[in-house]
Amino acid sequence: MTDNRPHPEDYFSDWKEREALAEAMIPAVGKLYREQNVVCYVYGKSLVNQSVIQIMKAHRFVRQVEHNELSEYDSYPVIEALSKLDLGQSHIDVGRIAAAYAESDKSIGLDQFVADQVDGAIADKDAPVAEPRDVVLYGFGRIGRLLARLLIEKTGSGDVMRLRAIVVRRGKAKNDLVKRASLLRRDSIHGGFNGTIRVDEERQVLICNGNEVQIIYANSPSDVNYNHYGIDKAIVIDNTGVWRDEAGLGQHLACKGVDKVILTAPGKGDLKNVVYGINHDSIEESDKIVTAASCTTNAIVPTLKAMMDKFGVVSGHVETVHAFTNDQNLIDNYHSAERRGRSAPLNMVLTETGAAKAVSKALPELEGKLTGNAIRVPTPNVSMAILNLTLETETDREELNEYMRYVAMHSPLRKQIDYTESPEVVSSDFVGSRHACIFDAKATIVNKNHAVLYCWYDNEFGYSCQVHRVLEKVAGVQYKVFPAE
Repeated sequence: MTDNRPHPEDYFSDWKEREALAEAMIPAVGKLYREQNVVCYVYGKSLVNQSVIQIMKAHRFVRQVEHNELSEYDSYPVIEALSKLDLGQSHIDVGRIAAAYAESDKSIGLDQFVADQVDGAIADKDAPVAEPRDVVLYGFGRIGRLLARLLIEKTGSGDVMRLRAIVVRRGKAKNDLVKRASLLRRDSIHGGFNGTIRVDEERQVLICNGNEVQIIYANSPSDVNYNHYGIDKAIVIDNTGVWRDEAGLGQHLACKGVDKVILTAPGKGDLKNVVYGINHDSIEESDKIVTAASCTTNAIVPTLKAMMDKFGVVSGHVETVHAFTNDQNLIDNYHSAERRGRSAPLNMVLTETGAAKAVSKALPELEGKLTGNAIRVPTPNVSMAILNLTLETETDREELNEYMRYVAMHSPLRKQIDYTESPEVVSSDFVGSRHACIFDAKATIVNKNHAVLYCWYDNEFGYSCQVHRVLEKVAGVQYKVFPAE
């Protein structure tokens, strides 16, 4: 699709017409999601549970980055056509279908074109998973609460994965459950919970958008019998970071009702460290414990993989400018690690990171080729990784940026890598990003075979989205995707 749509004579009237189309999309997209578990996208950006303005901004993003003139006039008829079809559970990118139709010879009508594009979803009604899977969050900190939001948001028809329980230590407050609910309901960084939360203190249950989530108080995994709560073959996501090896995480597997475990931190020993989009296919049915690596590893590995595939990587250094975390102190106080005892909101704190070494667990070709360091800075969320790379092949800034734009828009890594060429973006603009990283094209520096790349990442929510993708893989969830990859 080319940028050839004529400018409207009246921009306000054009806006109102497109606004009406976006508004009409909402019930159609919602019905497809609730009744058929069909998720609609525009170039990878979900339309489910989005506002009119969010839908219009998704279209605008495509026009800015893809340099085509995709608009609501193009995508709404595709959604209408989908609404007429008897579809199985699937993920459908209406933006890509609309663009493909615009570039076709239009020898067949749009309805038939759309039906042909999603024929696999019509012919095959198999569910994306053999049986619904129960999910348990062990720990309810920053990542745990964001995962809860994601799981509740993605419940859909309810027959794929359901958040069934959250395990925490009992707090000192008498109204502990109310406080837990409040932390889920309100977040200083990510805003309010998108929905409603009710507290049933008698049953120790949170009811979140209709999902009954059992709160279980326990001091260790061995204290819990999940069968007692009607939970079986559960996947436990351990986001406490207390146990990071097979022996420690294996305590979960000894509990009745647990089938598999995912760790939201780098694992130790022989545990599989998985960066979704890179080595998630290494997960096998027989794996009982896998880890989702770290937020920084998830941020840098997709870009490194893209650079390796096109230009080759001889060596490099990764400098992480990282938001402060709960591991640091508000004011100077004792800390077992070097420098981390100094006040987080008042200082830049030079510290170590294992992300560069961890890269080789997902990309063995880079073993011994990378060094790394980190600077903790006084911002609460969104970090940046600066990749200083020596490449095998010489290139220039324009070629490298255009390649990364293509990777972000069209490659299998498009859920991991986002792309911006805005000269005005700053860290707060990326709060809530669902990508592992956002490639900042304006900051790219290239001198023949030496490149410096800047990648933003929401080290909380973007990472949580990567964990959720690993969860789907571990659960055996396989949505049909259209147009086909």
